[in-house]
Amino acid sequence: MKANLISRVTLMTLILSAAAASGAAMAQAEPAPVPDHPRVNEVNQRLDNQQNRTQQGVADGQMNARQAGRDEQHDANIAQRESHDEAEHGGHLTKGEDRRLNKSLNRNSSSIHKQRTGN
Repeated sequence: MKANLISRVTLMTLILSAAAASGAAMAQAEPAPVPDHPRVNEVNQRLDNQQNRTQQGVADGQMNARQAGRDEQHDANIAQRESHDEAEHGGHLTKGEDRRLNKSLNRNSSSIHKQRTGN
C-alpha cells in the first residue's frame, strides 16, 4: 500500500515536471514581436477598438453578457489566428493574412454594430 502511494507520487511529480519543461520550451520557440509592424498594429488596434465597443455596449445596456461573450470569443479567435500567422513569418503578417483577418474583423464589427443599434 505504501509503495503504491510512493509510486503514484513519483509518477505525478514526473508528469508535472515534463509538463513544465515542455511549456518552457514552447514559450522559447515563439519569435519576439516586431515593434511597429503596420499590419500587426492595425489588426491589434481594431481588436482593441472592438473590445472597447463591446464593453461599452454591455455598460450601456445595448448588449447582454451572452452577446458580448460571443463577440469576445470571435475576437479571441481572430487574435489567435493573428498570433499563429505572425509566428510563421517572424512577427510579420503577409498582405493575404492581413486581408483575411480584416475581413473577419469587419464581420465581427458589423455584428457588434447591429447588436448595439438593434438593427
